[in-house]
Amino acid sequence: MVPPPLNGRPAPAQGPPKVPPAAAAPPPAMLPPGLLRRPLAAAAARLCGARGRPQVLASLATGPRQNNGIFYEIRTYDIKPSRMKEFVELVNKYFHLRTAHSELVGLWTVELGAMNKAVHVWKYDNFAHRTAVRKALANDKDWQGKFISPALTCIEKQHNEVAYLVPWCQLGKPSKEGGVYEWVTFQMKPGGPALWGESFQAAINAHINTGYTKLIGVFHTEYGLLNTVHVIWWNENPDHRAAGRHSAHEDARVVAAVRDSVRFLESQHNMLMIPLACSPLK
Repeated sequence: MVPPPLNGRPAPAQGPPKVPPAAAAPPPAMLPPGLLRRPLAAAAARLCGARGRPQVLASLATGPRQNNGIFYEIRTYDIKPSRMKEFVELVNKYFHLRTAHSELVGLWTVELGAMNKAVHVWKYDNFAHRTAVRKALANDKDWQGKFISPALTCIEKQHNEVAYLVPWCQLGKPSKEGGVYEWVTFQMKPGGPALWGESFQAAINAHINTGYTKLIGVFHTEYGLLNTVHVIWWNENPDHRAAGRHSAHEDARVVAAVRDSVRFLESQHNMLMIPLACSPLK
């Protein structure tokens, strides 16, 4: 029904009824800080044993290690081309002063794969042992005066790494003196031996089983460029090595093992090295 006019005038038109605005949603409840910390505390507790000692989760582990603290320092020196002969003479004459302090595994000059380069490997019982040796060397006047002072003028660049032997390898020795050494460096994908160790070991063993070469050691870096593996092989001479490699590449077992391991490989580099007279590995 139309409402009667007011004072003789028509009543104003009425619009649709107004709907009250919806109430705003309440802000999300904020958890007390103590509750936010509880999940983190629970996760941390799972990483600890009953006495609070950290426990390594299998998903975080990079693989097994040797059961002792022994490690190897790999030192690489780039020598000025015009001073290489002088450097070798200094090493052969005075390096006994250095080996009086700690064990030298081997010392080589590089013949192929690099030039004017020397590589030496030192064995230490633990990091405290290395610290003590370095302190003693700094105080050894004969070593500092007779070798270090003149040798430093021959060296362009120095580099060192710390590495462990992989747990399935023991440091080997050649059957006789007078061969050549091949130093192969593999840059592996991140993940450590837990990712690539089994395949890499199978490839190494496949080469060993051919009998053409002697494995000296397999080292995995701890300091330096990580995910690096250094493998040292011994051969009677470069031609013997070349013939053995050719034969190995025709062996179906070697080919299969290598193809499986290269899934984890980023890059590879090798050098042919000649041991110096003072090197225990000759």
